[in-house]
Amino acid sequence: MVQVTYRIVEHDGGWAYKLGDTFSETFPSHDAARAAAVTASREQKVSDQDAWIEWENTDGQWITERADGHDRPETSVEG
Repeated sequence: MVQVTYRIVEHDGGWAYKLGDTFSETFPSHDAARAAAVTASREQKVSDQDAWIEWENTDGQWITERADGHDRPETSVEG
């Protein structure tokens, strides 16, 4: 199973949560950023319907694939 970890970091004069190289919006406090990360983490685990998705890979190619709406990652929040 895939593991997804949201990290709380200082960002743009405040605090944000980060997943990979992507930052959330900036929050005024660590606690606010952590609460938002916990919410995002919980939502990441919710099952959905199967769907066809398109995304662009690092080579600029568009990929179409079936996303299993029940194949959800394990999530955690650090920081």
